[in-house]
Amino acid sequence: MANLTIGQDHLFPTMVVGSLPRPEWIRDLIEDRKAGRIGNRDAERLLDDAVPLAIRMQERAGLDYVSDGEWRRESYVKVFADAVDGFQSDVIPGGGSRFSTVAYPAVASRLEPKHSIASGEATFLRKHANARTVVAIPSPYTIGRRMWSAEHSASAYPTREEFMEACIPIIRQEIQDLVRLGVDAVQLDDPWLALLVDSGYRRREGIVDIDREIELCVRCVNGATEGIGDAFVSVHLCHAHFNRAHSTKGPYDIIVGALGQMTNVQRFAIEFATPDAGSIGVLRDFPPDKVLGLGVIDHTDPHVETAEEVVARVERAMEFVPKGRITLNPDCGFAPSSANPMDLDEAYLKLRAMCQGARLLREK
Repeated sequence: MANLTIGQDHLFPTMVVGSLPRPEWIRDLIEDRKAGRIGNRDAERLLDDAVPLAIRMQERAGLDYVSDGEWRRESYVKVFADAVDGFQSDVIPGGGSRFSTVAYPAVASRLEPKHSIASGEATFLRKHANARTVVAIPSPYTIGRRMWSAEHSASAYPTREEFMEACIPIIRQEIQDLVRLGVDAVQLDDPWLALLVDSGYRRREGIVDIDREIELCVRCVNGATEGIGDAFVSVHLCHAHFNRAHSTKGPYDIIVGALGQMTNVQRFAIEFATPDAGSIGVLRDFPPDKVLGLGVIDHTDPHVETAEEVVARVERAMEFVPKGRITLNPDCGFAPSSANPMDLDEAYLKLRAMCQGARLLREK
């Protein structure tokens, strides 16, 4: 992979990580559907009218790859429990960040897929998008770290690892289905790998064997991506966030070596714009056969970056990774949970600045 531009005819392709802030009425709709105050069919009709606006916003910002904003989802990881039987709803406290009050499902019986995780979203996205498309689904490792608890899950899956193993074939089938649908890029969201770099997080979670956790994550990713051929697959890493606050912080030194072991992954979209991610110097150990999805927009900072700030962040990364192996993206999705109170206009301005920065880089 000496010089990859990911199917584009220009350098520095621009992508989203996935989620966009939802307008208040969309957030209300998601909550009403969950509470049974509106039926799923009526909710989907309303969302069918709304989602094209999220797509057009991204295209107007200038993005090469767009998502549907994940506006149909309550959460980037709960989407798995929505599609698979075997979960008890919202019994694990805390969301993607320790600052969130969102509760999460716990696996309570053996998994049984009931419908696709994202194929419906992907079909709608491809029908309405003019740009290339990217669809995100959670990784088996992150699903296992988020939605297994000894109290609720041990009778079905005695260990967290067994639960992760049960998730692998379901995620693998979903990736294969998305590739067959013609999605241009599939992303596995795996923030829980990045959380391992924070010693405070490890203490809270009772993690004492970091190497074992990293190996388990690698095994989950490789299992989920087995047999997908040359499909464009990314893994996204970040420190998780809610209401502009990260749940962890720290450099990626202890996990960067594992990235090269994820044999079927082409690209890693990594949070770097925030100071909480530590020094970008860790890229000196970035795998030489992988594409870097460089986080150049700090979604937790209300300051809207300038194009020149984006250029400076990319040029710093180019000291370690060649320009032909760099794509640009925000640090994370702007609202991985529908409850995350972020601003849609701010997201647009930040995405527009990122795309303007990419154009400046190409002119250079």
